[in-house]
Amino acid sequence: MTAALSGEEIAHRIADKFPDSVIIADEMSVVIHSRSLYQVAEFLKNTPGLDFDYLTNLAAVDYLDYFEVVYHLVSLKHNHSLVLKTRCYDRDKPVVPSVVSLWRAADFQEREAYDLMGIVFQGHPNLKRLLLWEGFVGHPLRRDYL
Repeated sequence: MTAALSGEEIAHRIADKFPDSVIIADEMSVVIHSRSLYQVAEFLKNTPGLDFDYLTNLAAVDYLDYFEVVYHLVSLKHNHSLVLKTRCYDRDKPVVPSVVSLWRAADFQEREAYDLMGIVFQGHPNLKRLLLWEGFVGHPLRRDYL
């Protein structure tokens, strides 16, 4: 069984390296500013002792006031996990950095979030619709769809 690391403990390590990048942390997760996402993700992947080498899941949630992108990370080497989150406050053009260059598993998952929620993953090598056809109007998992 994978041991879940405390979001608060990891938040302190992130804040030491990247001041002002952490928005909030609790026992379950860490929420960071989207402008810091790529650097923080790279830090979590490449720091000895953390070594989050596997992205198991990426999901997007619409809270009406903002979108939240949730990353479930696992270290196969240390058998621990972390939930990392970031937020987009612009409903018209939500943008977060892509993490495909760090974790290839993000490729289709970012495309799915783009297709169904309309979140643009800046730097994604092939960001196009995955489930719906080109020309489909809107993003059906948004709470304000239809």
